[in-house]
Order: sequence, then structure tokens, then C-alpha cells
Amino acid sequence: MKKEFISLPSLPMREKDSHKGTFGTVLILAGKRGMSGAAVLSGRAALLSGAGLVRVASPKSIQPEVAIGNPCYTTIPLPETKAGEISAQAAPCFLEEVETSTAVVLGPGLGSGMPVLKIARTLLQKGKPLVLDADALNALAGTNWSMQVRNSSVVVTPHPGEFSRLTNIPVGEIQKNREQLARKFSSEWGITVVLKGACTVIAQGQKSYINQTGNPGMATGGSGDVLAGMIGALLAQGFTPWEASMLGAHIHGLAGDLARDDLGEISLTASAILRFLPNAFKKHQALD
Repeated sequence: MKKEFISLPSLPMREKDSHKGTFGTVLILAGKRGMSGAAVLSGRAALLSGAGLVRVASPKSIQPEVAIGNPCYTTIPLPETKAGEISAQAAPCFLEEVETSTAVVLGPGLGSGMPVLKIARTLLQKGKPLVLDADALNALAGTNWSMQVRNSSVVVTPHPGEFSRLTNIPVGEIQKNREQLARKFSSEWGITVVLKGACTVIAQGQKSYINQTGNPGMATGGSGDVLAGMIGALLAQGFTPWEASMLGAHIHGLAGDLARDDLGEISLTASAILRFLPNAFKKHQALD
């Protein structure tokens, strides 16, 4: 069967009378003690991907670290446990912030305790554009979360290990059947799947897109946090989950390729991906 050609979405030109509200508000819940960098990377990525406003919620003890990571997003301190993770009291505070947001990112560096699970389950029922990443997926794995999903506004961004925990399929088998299994999982739960790795697979129902940008230097801590923030920002600007996932993966990999060309693969970091995001967006827009 001939494979359908799928073109990447264009980046629209911005109208002269645009304002920050035009491009949406992203709310990111990320970080715990020792993992403030995940929140910073996601927040910076959302800013560089065009969101009008970015708000980063994290445990209150790391809020100063997150705030100093970039002056252009605002921060929200949340109640925390003695271990420096969000506590059960954080859920009402965070969910109140959701109401004034256009898209939500949940999970980078967060820890996978019961408060995360409670927030994830509540968000799955709200119908708001939502990226579930990292520890949000770990919190949901092994629970009956899937019965509550069926929300076409949800994007999940697992790496093979996280996808294995969600599906109970060994990583080796996943790597042999990445596209087929991503489509199957997407079809079962009515969500968009971004199965990360070399040639990231984006699946929505029975359609799929294999990303061709990126390189081995991007196999580094924080790279996925950047991608989650990017997809959240694109959702906030009105791209569909399918469009935001394809475009996010492509631009993310393109930024990584530009960073590799300048720095080489060995010294490539998530911060370097961020540094080259503006050039990657500019290069993609020039091709439209």
C-alpha cells in the first residue's frame, strides 16, 4: 500500500495588531527538588516557540531557581512535601490556574506520586489541550487512566521506556514496531502519540508521521522537556494536537541539527537545542 504523503503545517505570519493574548497562555507544571532544570527548559522552550504567555508552576522551594531561569515567564509556587515534590494540597491551586490557560503541559521532572495522578486524571476530563510528559505518564502507568482519556486534545510524549510502562510491552518489541504500536495506542484511546527516539513517530488514529530531523547528540537529559514545552506552545497558538506534534518534533530536531553543525554531537545539550530554536523556526518559515 502506498504511504500517504503528509506535509508539515505552515507557520502563519503574525498580524500587525496582534497582542500576547493572541498567541495563547501555556501553563506548565514541572520540577521538584533537584529537577528545577526540567521546569526551566520547558518554560524557555514554550517562550521560544511563540506562546504569548508562559506560566510555570512548581514546588515552592524551587520557585526561585525556576524564576531565575528566565525573566519572561511567570512562576507559581505550589505546596510541597518534605521531599520537595508537589503535595496533595497543590491540586486545587494548580487546577484553578488551568481555567485561565489555553494549553497545559504536565510532567517534566515532577515526580510520579498521587498528587500528580490526581491532577492528570482531572485534566484528562477537562477537554483542554494537554501535553502529558515524563512523570505524568509514569504516574498514570498501571492505573485505569485510559478509561478516562478519550480526549482528542491530549498529546502523550513517551520515550520507549515510558511507552513500555503504559502498554506493558517490552522495550525491545516496541523498538521493532514503533509505528504500528503508536498507531494502535492512539486509536484505542483517541489521543495523539509522540513516541520519541530516533525518527520520532507521531500517531493519531491510523495516520502517522515519521520525523526525519534530529541526531544522536540530542540523546541528552532535558531534550524531552524542551519538546514538551514546544508542543504546549503550539497548542496554545491554535495548532491541532496532530499539527503541534508534527511541527514540534520537526523543529525540535531541526534545532538539534543546527546545534550539531555548530557544536558537534558530543557537546550537544538541551540548552543548545534552545539556543538554536529561533533559527530552526526561521528556517522552517522561510520554506513555507
